Amino acid sequence: MKQGMGAMVLVLALAVTGPACKDDVSGGNTDSPSDVVFPISNVSYSQHLQPLFNQTCALSGCHDDAQSQVVRLTSYGNVFFAQPQVIVEGSPESSVLVLKIEGRIGQRMPLNRNPLNQNQINGIRAWIAEGARNN
Repeated sequence: MKQGMGAMVLVLALAVTGPACKDDVSGGNTDSPSDVVFPISNVSYSQHLQPLFNQTCALSGCHDDAQSQVVRLTSYGNVFFAQPQVIVEGSPESSVLVLKIEGRIGQRMPLNRNPLNQNQINGIRAWIAEGARNN
């Protein structure tokens, strides 16, 4: 029951802090939020996830160190230890990050921008399924 409450608190916190995000940080082009391409397996946090987060989330004014009080996506430690259930090692289906980028809970992320492409979503899912390592 505690885990369910933690996820609900996180979803509510993200819903409250989300509208403060900047609408567009791509210089006017929201068609492609990021050009990061993920492999099918052996996903690297440093080579794939952090560059994606930098381009779509962390430096957008939403999930950076200055603006976000809930989930900061500026480093592995911030991502992994942000809140309970943001990342559940080995379980993309239980990870709030996946549920948010797929639009299955709360507002779809990235907020007010085009969604991540399927390769990027699959890559995040693969990284979590592979143990969400700091690699």
